[in-house]
Amino acid sequence: MNKKIFIILPVILTVLLAIVLIRLFSGEDNWICQNNEWVKHGYPSAPKPTKPCKETKQTETIKIKVYFNNDKLDPEFSCYKVFPVEREIIKTKATGRAALEELLKGPITSEKEAGFFTNINPGVKIQKLTIENGKAKVDFDKTLEFPGGGSCRVSAIRSQIIQTLKQFSTVKEVVISIDGRIENILQP
Repeated sequence: MNKKIFIILPVILTVLLAIVLIRLFSGEDNWICQNNEWVKHGYPSAPKPTKPCKETKQTETIKIKVYFNNDKLDPEFSCYKVFPVEREIIKTKATGRAALEELLKGPITSEKEAGFFTNINPGVKIQKLTIENGKAKVDFDKTLEFPGGGSCRVSAIRSQIIQTLKQFSTVKEVVISIDGRIENILQP
């Protein structure tokens, strides 16, 4: 009987010690960042962190081009002549749409300082974009064509959109529509 106690007691003590050590060093009792808020996980001995909690997600980015007119690179202003600026965006399957959205934002301050400008009205929305068999069909809201403008301005708008989409190997042709209409749009 005493022999059994000498064997069982160390085994029980070893198991209890292992449980205590696992519990102390497992990281189960701590504060974790969840949805940008500190959340208690178990019974942490440390107080709630005071620094802001931000989840860091590894997001892959890609570089795309958007096309603008530029009065320094083209002082004569050739209407249809547009020049690329590079933007870095979060990688997406809808890269064409993301590129157009960057185009609609217009040039950023440093680009403006370098002579880039847009002929596209502020507030334009993309209603639909499809790319099939080398043809990109993009439908904008009516904001794209108001206020009108001369033939030079509408040529510049078309060039900005077309060149921004044609940077992609899947796009050979671009059809622009406004509220579903392709006839009589972007007229001078």
